[in-house]
Amino acid sequence: MTFANPLPWWALGLVLVAAAAVAWQAYRSFSAAPAARYVLASLRFVTLILLVVCLMRPVARSTAADGGRALVPVLVDVSRSMGIEDADGERRIDSARRLIAGRLLPVLGPRFQVELLSFGEVLQPVNVQDLSATARESNLSGALSAVAERFRGRPIAGIVLLSDGGDTAALALRDLKPSPAVFPIGIGSPQATNDREVLGVTAADAVLDDSRVDLAVSAVSHGRGVEPFDLRLSENGRPIEVRRVVPVAEGSPVNETFRVSPVAGVATVYTVEIPSASDELVPENNTRSALVQPPARARRILLVEGAPGYEHSFLKRAWAADKGLEIDSVVRKGRNEQGQDTFYIQAAQSRSAGLRAGYPLRAEDLFRYDALVLANVSGDQLTRAQLDATRAFVAHRGGGLLVLGAHSFLRHGLLDTPIEDVLPLDLTDRGGSVLPASSRGSGPNRLRLTPEGEMHPMMQIAAGAEETRKRWDGVPALAAIAPLGGPRPGATVLAMTSGPGGAPRALVAVQRFGEGRSMVFSGEAAWRWRMMQPAGNRSYETFWRQAVRWLALAAPEPIVVSTPPAAVPGENLPIRIVVRNAAFAPERDASVDVRITSPSGRYEQLRAIVDGAAPGSGQYVAHFAPAQPGVYRVTAEARRDTAMLGTAGVSLLVGGGDPEMSDPRRNDSVLQRLASASGGRVTTAEAIEALADTLEAAVPSATLAVRRDLWHNAWSLLALVSLLSGEWVLRRRWGLR
Repeated sequence: MTFANPLPWWALGLVLVAAAAVAWQAYRSFSAAPAARYVLASLRFVTLILLVVCLMRPVARSTAADGGRALVPVLVDVSRSMGIEDADGERRIDSARRLIAGRLLPVLGPRFQVELLSFGEVLQPVNVQDLSATARESNLSGALSAVAERFRGRPIAGIVLLSDGGDTAALALRDLKPSPAVFPIGIGSPQATNDREVLGVTAADAVLDDSRVDLAVSAVSHGRGVEPFDLRLSENGRPIEVRRVVPVAEGSPVNETFRVSPVAGVATVYTVEIPSASDELVPENNTRSALVQPPARARRILLVEGAPGYEHSFLKRAWAADKGLEIDSVVRKGRNEQGQDTFYIQAAQSRSAGLRAGYPLRAEDLFRYDALVLANVSGDQLTRAQLDATRAFVAHRGGGLLVLGAHSFLRHGLLDTPIEDVLPLDLTDRGGSVLPASSRGSGPNRLRLTPEGEMHPMMQIAAGAEETRKRWDGVPALAAIAPLGGPRPGATVLAMTSGPGGAPRALVAVQRFGEGRSMVFSGEAAWRWRMMQPAGNRSYETFWRQAVRWLALAAPEPIVVSTPPAAVPGENLPIRIVVRNAAFAPERDASVDVRITSPSGRYEQLRAIVDGAAPGSGQYVAHFAPAQPGVYRVTAEARRDTAMLGTAGVSLLVGGGDPEMSDPRRNDSVLQRLASASGGRVTTAEAIEALADTLEAAVPSATLAVRRDLWHNAWSLLALVSLLSGEWVLRRRWGLR
């Protein structure tokens, strides 16, 4: 006998002493005969020691005589991908059935105890004639873990696996329980013929109403060379665009970007489809969808200007015309007779009280905004507490920060303040004054997009890439440029300009900082892009609206609901909710109710519980299994006692893709990884006899490796109940309560 959870000798000594002390302390103060106290304390001591022994799990190793014939589980994948007809002209499941009945069972049956098991979502016994490829998914990881649990305590020579290597649950070898060697037999063809597949459809960041969104589409064609094919895009089922694409080589992915404008106020489903050919191998993977979430509300922007200027009025006018934005503005006018700063404030009534000092004094007031614009604001115009709150606004609240205007950069500016490293450009490497503008039509202070800028959604001011470049080439020169340093690590420069002598200067730079985003615009008098161009040219408005929208999009709500990016009917989905207060500190004791509305209009109510994986972080989780494909609406309501903390909602697309039928080729890499990690090897139908010899050679070690739990039986429970009952009966008989 040995122990599965042994303790070192010194720990055993401490346990014995502690058990004796607890047992004696329980009865030392009772006024009873010494013999009675000794008997009761002894019973308590023995009970405690028996509990410790059970926790240490006493086990006995079996011998070859104990196990008889060694066990060989044969696992058969019965997921839908096993119904593909590419196994030498027949369906994969039919090929597996024929191999089991004709080769595996006749060879392994006389030498081992063979258990035939099918797996899809679950593991279960099956007869050969009942094998059918109908399971929704193939959970290979779960099947192997279930085998280890199902046959715990029995000698297993090895596991034979018949599968195409598909694993929709994502094989995680490190999470598998210790198991015998696995010997996979691959079913199906490693090459896909006559199959076209939409690999993915990814939407850009969640958008505000009337925004353009980039849809990144990836597709591939197998077995048809470089023959062109169509990508059909539809919006909520309505066709909107067809694009003809040509692969550069056989099996080479094709990447296309569609620019769309989602329907305002509702979740919009975009579907990309490749028309199926008559000989298509897997028509199910020709379609894939993505969901673009509707905005929960207009984004709130705070514009703070250190002194009156032209830029303020132009910016505010451009942003105020955007229905997706709410603009509060503060302009520092000067000082009154008492030497106090005076401000001109325009804000919603519900937020104006927090701006009376010209800048929010409390973090809670600042955190009500999604983006902050500092125009010509230097560090000495804000207190240390306000600067710290601004840094936390970006890093922890997840807000966006835009800094522009020469006074923010020249002389002391924002140098050596808590928000210096929040900005994407180095403020220490700079000249002494702004660079003068050129009087010529081209030259210094003219904007030039960088390669990153050509792809960034902020800089897309026209319908296409070529038209966007023409628009930017046509904007007038700026009045001046603040000569800042280079980008910080991780920052991106979207637009450049040049000063006298052609010295390059960063004009537009962005970066992520903590949970939020930041941006620097180093130019002066961008209002020229509005005043010096035709009235119909909207480049100025488009750029600044997209800039502030991009900054504000990262800002989360105090209550955030998140769902898996992809879901299929019948899958057990986690719904995660983050609950924070007005200061964005986690709420640990909230009551969170989740309401899920199905595409048919039916709803169910769930109660979320604290997420055990992140205790104390304000994260809660609920689970539900959608019964049908379509768009679901998930709404969470959080309360603390009777006080409402807030609500949040999100839309969830179920059935946007079919992961089980993605990449229909036999996945030899998964099978090889599994075999190598378990000590087995990939085999073939022609090597069944050699496989039987290998399994037979592993029988002695497999038999000796089996451990039998000695505590896991009725006798252990009976002993504990008897000891506790005996102690209780004696206490009552001797009058001890």
